[in-house]
Amino acid sequence: MSRYTGPVWKKSRRLGISLTGTGKELDKRPYAPGQHGPNQRKKLSEYGLQLQEKQKLRFMYGINERQFRNMFEQAGKMKGVHGENFMILLESRLDNLVYRLGLARTRRQARQLVGHGHITVDGGRVDIASYRVKPGQVIGVREKSQNLDIIKEAVEANNFVPEYLTFDEDKLEGTYSRFPERSELPAEINEALIVEFYSR
Repeated sequence: MSRYTGPVWKKSRRLGISLTGTGKELDKRPYAPGQHGPNQRKKLSEYGLQLQEKQKLRFMYGINERQFRNMFEQAGKMKGVHGENFMILLESRLDNLVYRLGLARTRRQARQLVGHGHITVDGGRVDIASYRVKPGQVIGVREKSQNLDIIKEAVEANNFVPEYLTFDEDKLEGTYSRFPERSELPAEINEALIVEFYSR
């Protein structure tokens, strides 16, 4: 199964969560898409709830099923809580950290910046969106790409950088200081349901 490239707003409404991070998708129509509008059947089975939670997280980070499952299994081999480790691995992806630093407005945009070779890690160009950044590594923008309007606009619009990252707006570079804590990760995700889903 390849990565989802369809309408994001529709998918956001189906899952009841803002996948772009802006919240605009649910402002106008905070119910699932479909001809019956807000009067649709809401009751989900236990399996349905687990699947929905898994899909929320997968679409939020824009990953295909195989990558997602592999990362889940890697998290199971680490010390600590399986679900939390899994979310930390997702958060450590290069495209996600570019988005968190405010160098892109959405994760999709961040993935594109990485893929087109505009992003560096410790001074070297990295064009793999799933590259796993380690604490202490520095994420920056290539010198040739620092005048891109798309990056300038994103930096100007951004007003929040998580505590586990430090960002220098003048140099357009940030450091991944430490692994995030659970309280700093998306609160709307119940990772225990995802662990249950894959443990069936």
